Amino acid sequence: MKTLTLAVAVALFLALPAPVLAQAQAKPASAAPAKAPPAWVARSNEYTNILILAQAPFQPETVSFFGIPGYDDKVADIGPGYPQRFREATAKAKADLLAKAATETDPNVKQDIAILVQAADDQIQASEINQRMTRPWFDAGQTIFSGIQSLLSEQTPADRRASAVLRLQRYVGVAPGTTPLVTLARQRYDERSEKGLVQPTQIEVQQSIDNVQTYRAGIRDLFVKYKLDAQAASALAALDKQLDEYAAWSKAAVLPTARTDYKLPDALYALALKNYGIDIDPRVLIERAQLEYMETRNAMQQLAPLVAKEKGIAATDYIGVIRALKRTQLKDNEVEPYYRNTVMPGLDRLIAQHDVVTLPNRPMQMRLGSQAENAAQPAPHFLPAPLVGNTGQQGTFVLPLGNPNAGADGPYDDFNFHAGAWTLSAHEGRPGHELQFTAMIERGVSLARTLYAFNSVNVEGWALYAEAEMVPYEPLEGQLIALQFRLLRAARAMLDPMINLGLTDRDTAFKVLTEQVGFSKAMARQEIDRYSVNSPGQAGSYFYGYSRIMQMRAETEVALGDDFNRKAFNDFLLDQGLLPPALLNKAVRETFVKQQRAKR
Repeated sequence: MKTLTLAVAVALFLALPAPVLAQAQAKPASAAPAKAPPAWVARSNEYTNILILAQAPFQPETVSFFGIPGYDDKVADIGPGYPQRFREATAKAKADLLAKAATETDPNVKQDIAILVQAADDQIQASEINQRMTRPWFDAGQTIFSGIQSLLSEQTPADRRASAVLRLQRYVGVAPGTTPLVTLARQRYDERSEKGLVQPTQIEVQQSIDNVQTYRAGIRDLFVKYKLDAQAASALAALDKQLDEYAAWSKAAVLPTARTDYKLPDALYALALKNYGIDIDPRVLIERAQLEYMETRNAMQQLAPLVAKEKGIAATDYIGVIRALKRTQLKDNEVEPYYRNTVMPGLDRLIAQHDVVTLPNRPMQMRLGSQAENAAQPAPHFLPAPLVGNTGQQGTFVLPLGNPNAGADGPYDDFNFHAGAWTLSAHEGRPGHELQFTAMIERGVSLARTLYAFNSVNVEGWALYAEAEMVPYEPLEGQLIALQFRLLRAARAMLDPMINLGLTDRDTAFKVLTEQVGFSKAMARQEIDRYSVNSPGQAGSYFYGYSRIMQMRAETEVALGDDFNRKAFNDFLLDQGLLPPALLNKAVRETFVKQQRAKR
């Protein structure tokens, strides 16, 4: 199983140490004044600190990424016995947390303590199951690139970037008392040779081998960009040699026994779904997604002739219309200006005009992904800004123009045409992820709700809901592509569990995505890799999270009738941080509805 990339770590467990909690509410320089957090938030954050102090040594790159001082030059601990040591540290922190919290009476703090305790229990269980069932193999190039990129970034204050040199030295084992990451990774793989363990997939091992040169170049480019290449010269030379040797070892020792069967054992798939926040049986998820898939496809077919008439397109079926829209591709140097200067300000105007949600008083940020970034994360994504000590840094919508892992499948044509930019910006930008993550800094949300309640359902559910909020106001062709992406989320919620339960195969799923959903082969390739290699179980979280919010919205509209205020409802959801659906629904019922009724 592929592990220890920053992207995976971000989606697991995070928190903040007490000495820097005051900085967590710092006002970004160009933002509106942050709302002063209530007193209970500071007390909740003190409890959260107990868990972070125990866990940070095992994931320093991640806590550093979010701005926590003291970990910039550290690297992940994958030394002998690290799973057991992680569980012991987490269990001790949980016991300390419960002891200190025994006399706590504030209901908000008690809810946050419950979140922390549940997170600790879930992490211990996940570690035990993974250690018992899987053979640990690491994509060393991706892990090191992600760790270096998290420091060498415009989002990282300049005075912290120099720590990337020592971090690299620790990765390659030239810093005193350190062992190369590739050596530790080989040791962890070699010490687990017993039969019956789930091996890494052939695809992820081969992609790791193929991407070595891309990651090497990407790491070196970052040190050059920030003028640290001279200081890192010897470590960079060592890294080149080590990654080449690790790739050769992976090819000789790992690839021959890597699995080509993508059906996961039930216990591992159930764990994956739970980690991502999906709390229903995967077969029920499939059934719900199948209904959404068919209804969305019907809606697309109703809209397609209207788009065809407006744009002078001969085809009237939705696949034919989408392919016609894609024929006019933006040139690479036109993509970012179109998103930045046309689509993103256009969405801001529409959000304000239709009172969708409260907007910050600053433009959002986006950029194109580098080749190494695209190899590590070949899908559009949002890169959050530091949540601690933030002095004005903003999160960034990162858009890839290609999938280096697609091979002969060709380039993307899914993000660089005019109609495709609207719903993608609504999801990754506003009112989606950018607004969601900004709220964590600016709205005084407790750190337990911001970080330890984090899962893919409550993050991606909001972003897909945000897309749906904007669909009625977008250009007609943008509406069609928005429905296409909603069709994709329903397809994900069908195909991911079907592959992992052995109900279909990768080739069949690939055909569905290209011929029925209408995406490029390169896009379909990263989708299939997501379901079966990179993040089994994650793909269903978009549809599931979206459906839970829409159920909540319907219930609230019925309860409040004419007193329902959409903007107030959406602002309230953001104010809650990243609460999982059950807790979010409880907050809406017990707080929001009562508040709105009191205004009558």
